[in-house]
Amino acid sequence: MAVSRNRSSRLYALLAAAFFVSCYAASSSAHAQAAATGQNAAVPAPKKPAHTGFSQPDPIDFNDHDGYVSIFDGTSLKDWDGDPAVWHVENDAIVGISTKEKPVENSYIAYRGFKAKDFDLKLEIKVEDGGGSGIQYRSQTGLPWNRATKTPPNLNWMMTGPQADYWYPVGPWAADWTGQFYSENTPLGILARRGQVVESGPQQGPRLMGNIADRTPLGGYVRVNDWNQYTVMARGGTFIHILNGQLMAVYIDDDPASSNNQTGFIGIEIESSPSKVSVRNVWIKKLD
Repeated sequence: MAVSRNRSSRLYALLAAAFFVSCYAASSSAHAQAAATGQNAAVPAPKKPAHTGFSQPDPIDFNDHDGYVSIFDGTSLKDWDGDPAVWHVENDAIVGISTKEKPVENSYIAYRGFKAKDFDLKLEIKVEDGGGSGIQYRSQTGLPWNRATKTPPNLNWMMTGPQADYWYPVGPWAADWTGQFYSENTPLGILARRGQVVESGPQQGPRLMGNIADRTPLGGYVRVNDWNQYTVMARGGTFIHILNGQLMAVYIDDDPASSNNQTGFIGIEIESSPSKVSVRNVWIKKLD
């Protein structure tokens, strides 16, 4: 058996050497032919390795705006519509103010440049002093307001529809709201709390399908009195809220007639007093 193995080893070595020589000869011939014809004999660039099924996806840069359009120029409220007594531009941001002297119950500023249904929306948001905010999307204006108010609201400035919540942690109840899916000014209310994946359909109310994480430790991703990177993804009846790179809530609404599944406006809310809401770097990638 030892003799057979030695013969096999010599045979493999001879075959490998022959293969190497043939490759070298072919390469030399190609270079020589290119030189004779005056062409460059550049070596082809190596191909990117094929996906193996075990590789990790590339992390997305929040400041990557490829395919996005900016809907706030940083200097004016062009195409934005809200109560001028509440909303203005300050330090490159859309700012809403509610004070104890001039309290605001609910006030919204809507982007009127277009309506959107399927999209990725990215912005930075900060809430100071207390109170709350939220990112309205697929929302309508001009509808009757269902909540009691001290003074009749201007319905053109009130927004009804899905909201990605953001609240100052003035108490445990408010601290738990940031990141959740809330249906503003409808009987639906909170549909997916922070840390939940929830589904509903035409004949079925909201059902908890799974948990992302406990909502209390998820609150550690919220930057109080500082800028937060908020991403909202809307695809058909699926809604995803991501805050500072952390998934916060997923809601799936399989009812095509639902108020959540309509094309609508993007907007920002301020609620309660005192509160200061600031939003900047508003970018959207429309997919419809």
